[in-house]
Amino acid sequence: MDASLIVVVVVVTALVFDFTNGFHDTANAMATSIATGAFRPRTAVTIAACLNVVGAFLSVQVANTISGGLVDETLIDPVVVFAGLVGAILWNLVTWYLGLPSSSSHALFGGLIGATWVAGGVGAIDFDAVLNKIVLPAVLSPVVAALIAVVVTYLAFRISARADPGTVDRGFTVAQRVSASMVALAHGTNDAQKTMGVITLTLITSGMLAPGSGPPSWVVLAAGLAIGLGTYMGGWRIIRTLGNRVSDIHLVQGFTAETTSTAVILSSTHLGLPLSTTQVCTGSILGAGAGRRLASVHWGMAGRIALAWTFTLPSAAVVGAGASWLAATGTAGVAVVALTGITLAAGLYAASRRDAVSATNVNDRPLPAAVDVPA
Repeated sequence: MDASLIVVVVVVTALVFDFTNGFHDTANAMATSIATGAFRPRTAVTIAACLNVVGAFLSVQVANTISGGLVDETLIDPVVVFAGLVGAILWNLVTWYLGLPSSSSHALFGGLIGATWVAGGVGAIDFDAVLNKIVLPAVLSPVVAALIAVVVTYLAFRISARADPGTVDRGFTVAQRVSASMVALAHGTNDAQKTMGVITLTLITSGMLAPGSGPPSWVVLAAGLAIGLGTYMGGWRIIRTLGNRVSDIHLVQGFTAETTSTAVILSSTHLGLPLSTTQVCTGSILGAGAGRRLASVHWGMAGRIALAWTFTLPSAAVVGAGASWLAATGTAGVAVVALTGITLAAGLYAASRRDAVSATNVNDRPLPAAVDVPA
Protein backbone atom coordinates (compact mmCIF):
# COMPACT_ATOMS: atom_id res chain seq x y z
CA MET A 1 0.00 0.00 0.00
CA ASP A 2 1.21 3.50 -0.85
CA ALA A 3 2.87 5.12 2.18
CA SER A 4 0.86 8.33 2.01
CA LEU A 5 -2.39 6.39 1.69
CA ILE A 6 -1.75 4.26 4.77
CA VAL A 7 -0.92 7.41 6.74
CA VAL A 8 -4.30 8.86 5.74
CA VAL A 9 -6.00 5.59 6.75
CA VAL A 10 -4.25 5.61 10.12
CA VAL A 11 -5.10 9.27 10.81
CA VAL A 12 -8.78 8.65 10.01
CA THR A 13 -8.79 5.49 12.16
CA ALA A 14 -7.15 7.41 15.02
CA LEU A 15 -9.86 10.06 14.84
CA VAL A 16 -12.52 7.33 14.85
CA PHE A 17 -10.91 5.97 18.02
CA ASP A 18 -10.95 9.51 19.45
CA PHE A 19 -14.65 9.72 18.65
CA THR A 20 -15.35 6.43 20.46
CA ASN A 21 -13.21 7.66 23.35
CA GLY A 22 -15.46 10.72 23.56
CA PHE A 23 -18.80 8.93 23.81
CA HIS A 24 -17.27 6.12 25.88
CA ASP A 25 -15.95 8.58 28.46
CA THR A 26 -18.71 11.21 28.55
CA ALA A 27 -19.87 9.50 31.71
CA ASN A 28 -16.62 10.38 33.46
CA ALA A 29 -17.54 14.04 33.57
CA MET A 30 -21.31 14.10 33.52
CA ALA A 31 -22.80 10.85 34.87
CA THR A 32 -23.13 12.05 38.46
CA SER A 33 -24.42 15.52 37.56
CA ILE A 34 -27.06 13.94 35.32
CA ALA A 35 -28.01 11.42 38.02
CA THR A 36 -28.44 14.12 40.68
CA GLY A 37 -30.28 16.51 38.34
CA ALA A 38 -27.63 19.22 38.49
CA PHE A 39 -27.64 19.18 34.67
CA ARG A 40 -30.24 18.04 32.19
CA PRO A 41 -28.79 15.21 30.07
CA ARG A 42 -28.48 17.11 26.78
CA THR A 43 -27.14 20.22 28.49
CA ALA A 44 -24.53 18.09 30.25
CA VAL A 45 -23.12 16.45 27.12
CA THR A 46 -23.10 19.75 25.21
CA ILE A 47 -21.06 21.46 27.93
CA ALA A 48 -18.74 18.45 28.23
CA ALA A 49 -18.15 18.41 24.46
CA CYS A 50 -17.20 22.08 24.34
CA LEU A 51 -14.85 21.79 27.31
CA ASN A 52 -13.23 18.65 25.90
CA VAL A 53 -12.27 20.66 22.82
CA VAL A 54 -10.90 23.51 24.94
CA GLY A 55 -8.96 21.08 27.14
CA ALA A 56 -7.24 19.56 24.12
CA PHE A 57 -5.35 22.83 23.59
CA LEU A 58 -4.05 23.19 27.14
CA SER A 59 -1.19 20.65 27.14
CA VAL A 60 0.77 18.18 24.99
CA GLN A 61 2.73 16.39 27.73
CA VAL A 62 0.70 13.18 27.48
CA ALA A 63 0.88 13.23 23.67
CA ASN A 64 4.66 13.41 23.84
CA THR A 65 4.75 10.42 26.20
CA ILE A 66 2.76 8.27 23.77
CA SER A 67 4.52 9.39 20.59
CA GLY A 68 8.02 8.84 21.97
CA GLY A 69 7.99 6.83 25.16
CA LEU A 70 6.21 3.46 24.94
CA VAL A 71 7.41 1.77 21.75
CA ASP A 72 10.46 2.04 19.52
CA GLU A 73 9.15 3.99 16.54
CA THR A 74 12.11 2.88 14.41
CA LEU A 75 10.93 -0.75 14.53
CA ILE A 76 7.31 -0.21 13.47
CA ASP A 77 5.40 1.44 10.64
CA PRO A 78 1.96 3.09 10.22
CA VAL A 79 0.35 -0.29 9.47
CA VAL A 80 1.21 -1.40 13.01
CA VAL A 81 -0.38 1.71 14.47
CA PHE A 82 -3.49 1.05 12.38
CA ALA A 83 -3.76 -2.49 13.73
CA GLY A 84 -3.41 -1.28 17.31
CA LEU A 85 -6.16 1.28 16.80
CA VAL A 86 -8.53 -1.37 15.47
CA GLY A 87 -8.02 -3.40 18.64
CA ALA A 88 -8.71 -0.34 20.80
CA ILE A 89 -11.84 0.70 18.89
CA LEU A 90 -13.41 -2.76 19.06
CA TRP A 91 -12.81 -3.06 22.81
CA ASN A 92 -14.32 0.39 23.33
CA LEU A 93 -17.43 -0.64 21.42
CA VAL A 94 -17.79 -3.96 23.24
CA THR A 95 -17.61 -2.34 26.68
CA TRP A 96 -19.89 0.51 25.59
CA TYR A 97 -22.47 -2.05 24.46
CA LEU A 98 -22.22 -3.77 27.85
CA GLY A 99 -22.45 -0.41 29.64
CA LEU A 100 -19.12 -0.95 31.38
CA PRO A 101 -16.88 2.08 32.03
CA SER A 102 -13.61 0.48 30.98
CA SER A 103 -10.51 2.46 30.10
CA SER A 104 -10.25 3.76 26.54
CA SER A 105 -6.65 4.64 27.36
CA HIS A 106 -5.72 1.08 28.27
CA ALA A 107 -7.56 -0.21 25.21
CA LEU A 108 -5.34 2.05 23.11
CA PHE A 109 -2.15 1.04 24.91
CA GLY A 110 -3.07 -2.64 24.73
CA GLY A 111 -3.81 -2.46 21.01
CA LEU A 112 -0.52 -0.69 20.29
CA ILE A 113 1.51 -3.04 22.48
CA GLY A 114 0.01 -6.16 20.90
CA ALA A 115 0.46 -4.87 17.36
CA THR A 116 4.03 -3.71 18.06
CA TRP A 117 4.99 -7.03 19.66
CA VAL A 118 3.98 -8.92 16.52
CA ALA A 119 5.67 -6.48 14.14
CA GLY A 120 8.87 -5.57 15.98
CA GLY A 121 9.28 -8.21 18.66
CA VAL A 122 9.48 -7.81 22.40
CA GLY A 123 12.44 -5.45 22.07
CA ALA A 124 10.26 -2.85 20.38
CA ILE A 125 8.34 -2.24 23.63
CA ASP A 126 9.75 -0.21 26.51
CA PHE A 127 8.40 -2.29 29.38
CA ASP A 128 9.84 0.06 31.99
CA ALA A 129 7.73 2.86 30.52
CA VAL A 130 4.71 0.55 30.32
CA LEU A 131 5.12 -0.38 33.98
CA ASN A 132 5.83 3.12 35.31
CA LYS A 133 3.50 5.14 33.09
CA ILE A 134 0.61 2.74 32.52
CA VAL A 135 0.42 -0.21 34.90
CA LEU A 136 1.31 1.51 38.17
CA PRO A 137 -0.96 4.53 37.55
CA ALA A 138 -3.74 2.09 36.59
CA VAL A 139 -3.42 0.31 39.92
CA LEU A 140 -2.87 3.36 42.09
CA SER A 141 -5.06 6.06 40.56
CA PRO A 142 -8.52 4.60 41.35
CA VAL A 143 -7.39 3.71 44.86
CA VAL A 144 -5.97 7.18 45.49
CA ALA A 145 -9.09 8.82 44.02
CA ALA A 146 -11.38 6.63 46.12
CA LEU A 147 -9.52 7.36 49.36
CA ILE A 148 -9.51 11.10 48.74
CA ALA A 149 -13.20 11.04 47.84
CA VAL A 150 -14.07 9.11 51.01
CA VAL A 151 -12.41 11.74 53.20
CA VAL A 152 -13.75 14.74 51.27
CA THR A 153 -17.29 13.32 51.19
CA TYR A 154 -17.27 12.59 54.91
CA LEU A 155 -16.09 16.12 55.68
CA ALA A 156 -18.60 17.69 53.30
CA PHE A 157 -21.51 15.89 54.96
CA ARG A 158 -20.25 16.80 58.44
CA ILE A 159 -19.82 20.45 57.54
CA SER A 160 -23.26 20.72 55.92
CA ALA A 161 -25.13 18.52 58.42
CA ARG A 162 -26.68 21.40 60.40
CA ALA A 163 -27.43 23.65 57.45
CA ASP A 164 -30.88 24.02 55.90
CA PRO A 165 -31.35 21.08 53.46
CA GLY A 166 -32.81 23.32 50.78
CA THR A 167 -29.87 25.70 51.00
CA VAL A 168 -27.42 22.79 50.91
CA ASP A 169 -29.06 21.34 47.80
CA ARG A 170 -29.10 24.65 45.98
CA GLY A 171 -25.49 25.36 46.86
CA PHE A 172 -24.21 21.94 45.84
CA THR A 173 -26.24 22.01 42.63
CA VAL A 174 -24.29 25.07 41.53
CA ALA A 175 -21.04 23.61 42.87
CA GLN A 176 -21.60 20.36 41.02
CA ARG A 177 -22.19 22.16 37.75
CA VAL A 178 -18.78 23.76 38.18
CA SER A 179 -17.04 20.56 39.26
CA ALA A 180 -18.54 18.50 36.40
CA SER A 181 -17.39 21.13 33.94
CA MET A 182 -13.88 20.95 35.38
CA VAL A 183 -13.81 17.17 34.92
CA ALA A 184 -14.80 17.64 31.27
CA LEU A 185 -12.00 20.16 30.83
CA ALA A 186 -9.49 17.86 32.53
CA HIS A 187 -10.66 14.96 30.37
CA GLY A 188 -9.88 16.97 27.26
CA THR A 189 -6.39 17.78 28.52
CA ASN A 190 -5.60 14.08 29.08
CA ASP A 191 -7.60 11.85 26.74
CA ALA A 192 -7.57 13.97 23.57
CA GLN A 193 -3.80 13.95 23.79
CA LYS A 194 -3.68 10.18 23.42
CA THR A 195 -4.97 10.43 19.88
CA MET A 196 -2.61 13.32 19.24
CA GLY A 197 0.24 11.08 20.36
CA VAL A 198 -0.87 8.21 18.10
CA ILE A 199 -1.13 10.43 15.03
CA THR A 200 2.23 12.00 15.82
CA LEU A 201 3.74 8.52 16.22
CA THR A 202 2.33 7.64 12.80
CA LEU A 203 3.88 10.72 11.22
CA ILE A 204 7.23 9.91 12.84
CA THR A 205 7.22 6.26 11.72
CA SER A 206 6.37 7.33 8.16
CA GLY A 207 9.22 9.85 8.10
CA MET A 208 6.95 12.90 7.90
CA LEU A 209 8.11 14.16 11.30
CA ALA A 210 11.47 13.91 13.01
CA PRO A 211 11.75 11.60 16.05
CA GLY A 212 10.88 13.46 19.24
CA SER A 213 8.58 15.93 17.50
CA GLY A 214 5.46 17.19 19.23
CA PRO A 215 2.00 17.10 17.65
CA PRO A 216 1.43 19.67 14.86
CA SER A 217 -1.35 22.22 15.41
CA TRP A 218 -3.68 20.52 12.91
CA VAL A 219 -3.38 17.29 14.87
CA VAL A 220 -4.31 19.06 18.11
CA LEU A 221 -7.35 20.65 16.45
CA ALA A 222 -8.53 17.44 14.77
CA ALA A 223 -8.17 15.38 17.95
CA GLY A 224 -9.99 17.98 20.03
CA LEU A 225 -12.91 18.18 17.60
CA ALA A 226 -13.19 14.38 17.26
CA ILE A 227 -13.35 13.74 21.02
CA GLY A 228 -15.74 16.68 21.43
CA LEU A 229 -18.11 15.29 18.80
CA GLY A 230 -18.01 11.85 20.39
CA THR A 231 -18.75 13.38 23.79
CA TYR A 232 -21.76 15.22 22.37
CA MET A 233 -23.20 11.91 21.13
CA GLY A 234 -23.66 10.94 24.77
CA GLY A 235 -22.54 7.39 25.44
CA TRP A 236 -25.74 7.00 27.44
CA ARG A 237 -25.28 3.33 28.30
CA ILE A 238 -22.18 4.04 30.38
CA ILE A 239 -23.67 7.24 31.82
CA ARG A 240 -26.53 5.12 33.18
CA THR A 241 -24.09 2.69 34.78
CA LEU A 242 -21.86 5.29 36.47
CA GLY A 243 -24.73 7.57 37.44
CA ASN A 244 -27.19 5.04 38.85
CA ARG A 245 -25.71 1.57 39.08
CA VAL A 246 -22.41 2.03 40.90
CA SER A 247 -23.58 4.07 43.88
CA ASP A 248 -26.58 6.03 45.13
CA ILE A 249 -25.34 9.55 44.47
CA HIS A 250 -26.41 12.66 46.39
CA LEU A 251 -25.57 16.19 45.23
CA VAL A 252 -22.82 16.44 47.85
CA GLN A 253 -21.28 13.17 46.67
CA GLY A 254 -21.47 14.23 43.04
CA PHE A 255 -19.55 17.38 43.86
CA THR A 256 -16.88 15.62 45.92
CA ALA A 257 -16.40 12.84 43.35
CA GLU A 258 -15.98 15.32 40.49
CA THR A 259 -13.66 17.60 42.43
CA THR A 260 -11.46 14.64 43.38
CA SER A 261 -11.37 13.42 39.77
CA THR A 262 -10.39 16.84 38.47
CA ALA A 263 -7.50 17.16 40.89
CA VAL A 264 -6.10 13.69 40.11
CA ILE A 265 -6.48 14.01 36.32
CA LEU A 266 -4.92 17.45 36.09
CA SER A 267 -2.03 16.36 38.29
CA SER A 268 -1.32 13.39 36.02
CA THR A 269 -1.57 15.55 32.91
CA HIS A 270 1.00 17.94 34.34
CA LEU A 271 3.33 15.00 34.95
CA GLY A 272 2.78 13.64 31.42
CA LEU A 273 1.12 10.43 32.68
CA PRO A 274 -1.51 9.01 30.27
CA LEU A 275 -3.89 8.22 33.12
CA SER A 276 -7.20 6.40 32.70
CA THR A 277 -9.78 9.06 33.43
CA THR A 278 -12.41 6.32 33.58
CA GLN A 279 -10.66 4.57 36.44
CA VAL A 280 -10.09 7.83 38.30
CA CYS A 281 -13.72 8.91 37.99
CA THR A 282 -15.08 5.47 38.88
CA GLY A 283 -12.81 5.32 41.90
CA SER A 284 -14.00 8.77 42.96
CA ILE A 285 -17.64 7.74 42.65
CA LEU A 286 -17.06 4.60 44.70
CA GLY A 287 -15.22 6.64 47.31
CA ALA A 288 -17.95 9.25 47.43
CA GLY A 289 -20.54 6.51 47.92
CA ALA A 290 -18.54 4.88 50.69
CA GLY A 291 -17.95 8.27 52.32
CA ARG A 292 -21.62 8.52 53.17
CA ARG A 293 -22.31 4.90 54.03
CA LEU A 294 -20.94 1.66 52.67
CA ALA A 295 -24.40 0.38 51.84
CA SER A 296 -24.80 3.03 49.12
CA VAL A 297 -22.18 1.31 46.95
CA HIS A 298 -23.42 -1.44 44.62
CA TRP A 299 -20.50 -3.78 45.06
CA GLY A 300 -21.70 -6.32 42.50
CA MET A 301 -21.53 -3.76 39.71
CA ALA A 302 -18.22 -2.45 41.06
CA GLY A 303 -16.80 -5.95 40.79
CA ARG A 304 -17.89 -6.31 37.17
CA ILE A 305 -16.29 -2.98 36.31
CA ALA A 306 -13.03 -4.02 37.99
CA LEU A 307 -13.10 -7.26 35.99
CA ALA A 308 -13.48 -5.27 32.76
CA TRP A 309 -10.49 -3.13 33.77
CA THR A 310 -8.40 -6.27 34.24
CA PHE A 311 -9.21 -7.60 30.78
CA THR A 312 -8.98 -4.31 28.87
CA LEU A 313 -5.27 -4.12 28.11
CA PRO A 314 -4.67 -7.83 27.32
CA SER A 315 -7.88 -8.15 25.28
CA ALA A 316 -7.08 -5.13 23.13
CA ALA A 317 -3.51 -6.42 22.82
CA VAL A 318 -4.71 -9.77 21.46
CA VAL A 319 -6.95 -8.09 18.88
CA GLY A 320 -4.18 -5.64 17.98
CA ALA A 321 -1.71 -8.49 17.56
CA GLY A 322 -4.06 -10.42 15.29
CA ALA A 323 -4.81 -7.34 13.24
CA SER A 324 -1.10 -6.56 12.97
CA TRP A 325 -0.29 -10.06 11.74
CA LEU A 326 -3.02 -9.90 9.10
CA ALA A 327 -2.32 -6.31 8.02
CA ALA A 328 1.36 -7.14 7.54
CA THR A 329 0.43 -9.38 4.59
CA GLY A 330 -0.15 -6.30 2.43
CA THR A 331 -2.95 -4.17 1.05
CA ALA A 332 -5.43 -7.06 1.06
CA GLY A 333 -4.68 -7.72 4.73
CA VAL A 334 -5.23 -4.09 5.67
CA ALA A 335 -8.53 -4.14 3.77
CA VAL A 336 -9.67 -7.32 5.56
CA VAL A 337 -8.82 -5.84 8.95
CA ALA A 338 -10.72 -2.64 8.11
CA LEU A 339 -13.79 -4.45 6.77
CA THR A 340 -13.86 -6.84 9.72
CA GLY A 341 -13.68 -3.94 12.15
CA ILE A 342 -16.46 -2.07 10.36
CA THR A 343 -18.68 -5.16 10.29
CA LEU A 344 -18.21 -5.90 13.99
CA ALA A 345 -18.80 -2.25 14.90
CA ALA A 346 -22.02 -2.17 12.85
CA GLY A 347 -23.18 -5.38 14.50
CA LEU A 348 -22.64 -3.98 18.00
CA TYR A 349 -24.48 -0.79 17.11
CA ALA A 350 -27.42 -2.74 15.68
CA ALA A 351 -27.56 -4.93 18.79
CA SER A 352 -27.55 -1.85 21.03
CA ARG A 353 -30.71 -0.53 19.36
CA ARG A 354 -32.72 -3.41 20.83
CA ASP A 355 -32.24 -1.89 24.29
CA ALA A 356 -31.58 1.72 23.42
CA VAL A 357 -30.49 4.13 26.14
CA SER A 358 -30.89 7.84 25.45
CA ALA A 359 -31.24 11.19 27.19
CA THR A 360 -34.88 10.35 27.90
CA ASN A 361 -34.31 7.15 29.90
CA VAL A 362 -30.71 7.42 31.11
CA ASN A 363 -31.84 8.00 34.71
CA ASP A 364 -34.17 4.99 34.85
CA ARG A 365 -33.35 3.05 37.98
CA PRO A 366 -32.40 -0.64 37.74
CA LEU A 367 -34.76 -3.23 39.15
CA PRO A 368 -33.74 -4.55 42.58
CA ALA A 369 -31.43 -7.52 42.12
CA ALA A 370 -29.00 -9.65 44.03
CA VAL A 371 -26.05 -7.94 42.37
CA ASP A 372 -26.82 -4.79 44.31
CA VAL A 373 -26.66 -6.40 47.72
CA PRO A 374 -23.90 -4.62 49.66
CA ALA A 375 -20.84 -6.54 50.83
